[in-house]
Amino acid sequence: MRALAVALLAALAAPAGAQVADLVDRTAFRVCADPANAPLSMQDGTGFENAIAQLFADRLGVPLKYTWFPQVIGFVRQTLTAGKCDVVIGFAQGDELVLNTNHYYTSTHVLVVRADSDLAGVTQLADPALQGHRLGVVAGSPPATHVARLGLMKLAKPYDLMTDRRVEDPGGDMLRDVESGVTDGALMWGPIAGPMAKKYPDLKVIPLLNEPDTPRLFFRITMGVRAGEDSWKRELNSMIRRNQAEIDTILRDAGVPLVDDYGKALKAP
Repeated sequence: MRALAVALLAALAAPAGAQVADLVDRTAFRVCADPANAPLSMQDGTGFENAIAQLFADRLGVPLKYTWFPQVIGFVRQTLTAGKCDVVIGFAQGDELVLNTNHYYTSTHVLVVRADSDLAGVTQLADPALQGHRLGVVAGSPPATHVARLGLMKLAKPYDLMTDRRVEDPGGDMLRDVESGVTDGALMWGPIAGPMAKKYPDLKVIPLLNEPDTPRLFFRITMGVRAGEDSWKRELNSMIRRNQAEIDTILRDAGVPLVDDYGKALKAP
């Protein structure tokens, strides 16, 4: 009886595993994305993650299809987990909500200042030049911890971390505040700040590569797939490896600051 029970359990387990793999639609490259998360993803296709998604669809020889949903609480559950799509193009390595592919780029937080300001030469948050200046900081972000530890929080202007980008634009607000003098600088995630700052020629984007204390400010970015879809993950890993040069070109052209895997130096072209 025990052997029969084990056999039945094994038989039941096999279809379950197959069902996970079968959720991947091989007739299209199905992407879960925020429709208003400029400069990463946009429903009009202008985000750099849109360009990467199109590259992969072209390499697979299938059409690109999107499931649009604002990237707020419930995003993964309502899209990827629900089987409405098969991949999220940008996900931080180690996030437990998804199964991560290998990372396809590494970037860091940056300091954005006016190019003609006395802060244009700052390369580290501990620089005394920042004392007495008002910085824009995203509440709950890694730079906020550094700002608090260095005694800069009392003058800081906070911005929301989790917002519906269809109705709010915290990244744009931060850059406009620096340009207009509301703040003296902004601490932002590089893949947001770099591309957006291209519209503001008076601003300078400084990658923060010299922070010795935790939390770290750099992150490796992967693609996210459903837990258990290891074959799909390996296929995407292979595509990332074979198309890394094209991916780098898309990111550099967009203005994303690329750094080495340890966040210590800019990635060589």
